[in-house]
Formats: sequence, C-alpha cells, structure tokens
Amino acid sequence: MNHQEALTSYIAAFVAELVQTGITDVVVSPGSRSTPMAMVMAEHPDLNVHINVDERSAAFFALGMAKASGHPVALLCTSGTAAANYYPAVVEAYYSRVPLIVLTADRPHELRDVGAPQAIDQIHLYGKHAKWFVEMPIPEKSDEMERYVRSVCARAAATAQAAPAGPVHLNFPFREPLVPNLEKEDLFTLKSREAGYVAIEQGVPTLHTTQIEKIGEQLKRHQNGIIVCGSLEEDGFADAVVALSNHLQFPIIADPLSQLRSGKHDGTNIIDTYDTFLRNEDAKKALKPEVIIRFGAMPISKALTIFMKENQDAEQWIIDGGAGWRDPSLLSTSMIYCNEKSFCDAISSHVGVRPVSDYLNKWREVNAFTKENLMKIRETSELSEGRLFHLLSDMLPEGATLFVGNSMPIRDVDSFFHFNEKSIKIMANRGANGIDGTISTALGASTVLQPLYLVVGDLTFFHDLNGLMAAKLYNLNIKIIVINNNGGGIFSFLPQSNHPKNFEKLFGTPLDLKFEHAIHMYNGTYDLITDWNHFTSSFVQNLENDGLSVMEITTNRDTNLKEHRDLWNFVSQEISRLLKG
Repeated sequence: MNHQEALTSYIAAFVAELVQTGITDVVVSPGSRSTPMAMVMAEHPDLNVHINVDERSAAFFALGMAKASGHPVALLCTSGTAAANYYPAVVEAYYSRVPLIVLTADRPHELRDVGAPQAIDQIHLYGKHAKWFVEMPIPEKSDEMERYVRSVCARAAATAQAAPAGPVHLNFPFREPLVPNLEKEDLFTLKSREAGYVAIEQGVPTLHTTQIEKIGEQLKRHQNGIIVCGSLEEDGFADAVVALSNHLQFPIIADPLSQLRSGKHDGTNIIDTYDTFLRNEDAKKALKPEVIIRFGAMPISKALTIFMKENQDAEQWIIDGGAGWRDPSLLSTSMIYCNEKSFCDAISSHVGVRPVSDYLNKWREVNAFTKENLMKIRETSELSEGRLFHLLSDMLPEGATLFVGNSMPIRDVDSFFHFNEKSIKIMANRGANGIDGTISTALGASTVLQPLYLVVGDLTFFHDLNGLMAAKLYNLNIKIIVINNNGGGIFSFLPQSNHPKNFEKLFGTPLDLKFEHAIHMYNGTYDLITDWNHFTSSFVQNLENDGLSVMEITTNRDTNLKEHRDLWNFVSQEISRLLKG
C-alpha cells in the first residue's frame, strides 16, 4: 500500500466524519503542509470552504461564524507561525465560550527539533485555552486507524459544543508527498456506520427537587433582591428570566450582551440605565439589595461592579450551566451549576407570584427618571459618541444585529442603548476584551446574521483592516460605523489621563489616518459624515446597499470626555433631588 493511498483514506475518513457531526463550515488559510486536508475538504459537497489568507483574521472570522450560529466551525492552517496566529482568537473563543475546531498541520516527528523550516513546537500550542488537545497519528490505511480518526473527530465536535463551549485543537503531522488522490472512487463513502461513527448525547445540568425547594424557600425570605444578567446566549432564557422576575418581583439589571435590552419579551422590569444612576450615592443607598442572583458573564458596567462589591454582605448567587467560576470580585455566596433557563423555570414554579414590592417600584422609578434625563444627549448639535448610540436604537431595522467594538463603543451601548421591542441582537468580543480581530469576527457573524452593523473606534478599525478582505472576496454585506476620535478615547476616562506629560505619546496615540483609501481598496463605499442630518441620510441610504459600506464619524476626545461627565453629573444631581424630595 503506497503513501498516497494511506494519506487519502485517512483524511477522507476524518472529513466525512466531520460533516457527519454537523460541521458545515471550515475556514482555510493557504499553506503547503495542510495541502492534503485542504484539497480533500474542498472536494466534499456538503462542506463550505471559506478562504482567508491571513491566519489571524481567519481565526476571528471562524469565531464570528460560530458565535453567531452557536455551532462549531473548523479552522485549518499549515505548520509554524501560521498556527501561532490563531492564538488570539483561540483565547477569545475559550473565554467567551465559542465552539471552534482548530486543525493545524505539522511536520512529521522526524522533522521536529532538528532545524527543519517552518517547524515549531505545536504540541499543546494553545495551552489551557484549548478544552482538548490531540496529537494525531501519522496517516495509515487500516480499519483500526479509520475508527480512531472518526472517533476523535466525533469527540472533538462534541467537546467543542459541550457546556461551557470552547475551542479544541487537533494537530496533524503529514509526510511528503502531500497531494492526495482525489480520483479515488467513493472518496467519502464510509465502510461502516455511514450515519456517524459514535453519537455523543449531552444532557442539561439541572437541580434536584429538594435543591429547588431549598433555594425557593431562601428566596421567599427576601423582598429586596436583584437579578443581574450578563452576556448569555440561550434559547428561551429571556422569557424564562422575565417570568422569574415577575414571580420574585426582582428587577432585572440587563447588560447589553444579555439579549434582554431588545425583543418581544416583557420589558417592565428591565433596568437599562443602571450604569448612570449607580454612580450616585443616594441611589445606591436607596437600592441596596439583600440578595443578588447573577446569570452569564460579568457585566460591562464598572458602576454596577462597584455596586455589587459594596454590597458584599448580600447573598450573591451565580447560576452557571457551564460550571465555570465567573466571580472575579470573589463575592459569591453560592455557585449553582444548573442550566440557566431550567433554573428560572423551576424557581418560578416553586415560589409562585408575589405582589409588586416597593423595592421593585423604586428601581423602576429611578430607571425611568434616568432614561428621561439621558434624553438630553439628543440635544448635542456636534457629532457625539453618546448621541450616536442613543439614536441607533431608533434607527436600526427590526431584527438587525449590532456588533460593537471594545473600549468606548461597548460602554456607550451600555449607557445609551435602551430597551426596545425590535429584536436587535447585540454582539461583542468580551471574552478577553481585546480590540484585535473585531472586523473579522463581525464579518464572520455577517455570514449568519443579516442585516449586521459594526460600530468601532478608529484604533480597533485600524487593528484589523486586513479583515476587510473577506468582505471583498465573498461580497459580504456589512455596514460599519467608524468613530474616529484620533486615538484611544477610553484612556481619557482612566486615571492616567491625570498625568498629561506623556499621555498622548503613550495612551492617546493619534494615528491621523485617512481610512477612505483603505475602504476603496476593498471595493467598499465610504462616507465621511459632516453633521447629524448627513448621518441620517447616509444611514437610510445604506439600508439598501449590499457589500461593504463604511460611515466615518469624526469626534473629539476631550469634548467626548466632558460631554459624558457633564451628563452624568447632571443626571446624578436630578436623581438626588428625586430621592430626597
């Protein structure tokens, strides 16, 4: 039996099983050592192969697809630093619980650590950021090897998707010659178990009835409680947590990534201006909780985090179906490993419906009052970051996806994007909170979700400009708003801004770039916004545009800082008058 036959059979069995597990998309970056896998993948009729020449961008593109769909996406690259360029996206996938199947080609064992070109140590390359790692064997043709390859493939797909979801890494050593036999008859015909080699059934973590009863009785003793919802993607959770809120009469503190700020669910108990009013000492005293129930990742708001820290004497329960440890402030009194929707349903059934409490009404009143006063941001005549996000909830079409960059944009969404019934999905890369790969992730998500809008700052946009190549290659529809304040606007809000000597050099980092030229290079349309009327007309016009559309809004960092602080101070004073009046 020759090498080519063994190589072909081994890889074809793996790829066929990959499709059997439900994988439909793979992102491939060109390379030599990955040749056999790439060529076989391109032959499979049920596998969508997306080419992205930059491995760093490719990995984030796959991350976006998996993040939007909730299903694993495969990644393939050659050996060497190509695999290392996956690292930032693998880290993000791990911490944001996104399923990826990372396939790296490698030199065979005899070419490792002997000075061979394009050979690095790829064993456990991603360390603890991969949920599972397997060093695959050298290809051979045998029934036993086919069973092994198929079993590993099934395990990889199941492991990537099992809660908490995340990346798995399979490393494939290939010997030359690297070209498979694509003329082989019945290339993807599996000799046994054609519907998949092994089915892996995964249950949902739930609590025993006695545990539910115990928790329910504890909650019945508390009137002043809040429900805090961070980033969480689970079908049916929104309705379930709203029902829990109605039963317990606890307000829901809804982070923008909780998917509770927009939708057809009841918004009566949704609190969405907490990032503003929890900066006020009078409000924090009036709204002091006895118990905090938290779902999902840590919320974005620093004001909310401080509020929870200041109430460390309150019982703080973290509900996590992924059995993680989402408690960076070390405040939890109970860590409850249960599917989030199941927990809400079970507790709601046990506690019954309580009458509306004065405590809940106080949260509602402060929230409504704050929302009304935040409308003042719309009076800003100059182009303003805060006003932009306040307008977006009105302007975005029904069912749109809003992908938001880190640093200031995600914080402005938290402050100014309020509850609506338009079912707008809000996304961001908040696993590691980096700015790298944001464009690529959004473009990956755009293959699943439409229409998709991306709002980023100029540094984030520059950081992943090459990600726009995917929009050009595949004519992807994405509408991008670039907020250009010529540098790192977030640093103006941080303590280092009080030390101006080297602030611009070290943190402000103005780039003075004209993005228009880059947009045209990728066949996109570009509009430099001059005023709010121009923004409105450009936004409406882009509703009908296909492909890449970019609107650039120029703002001033110092003005933005003053506007935010003046508004927070104004609202804070009004809240104090309300509570003391």
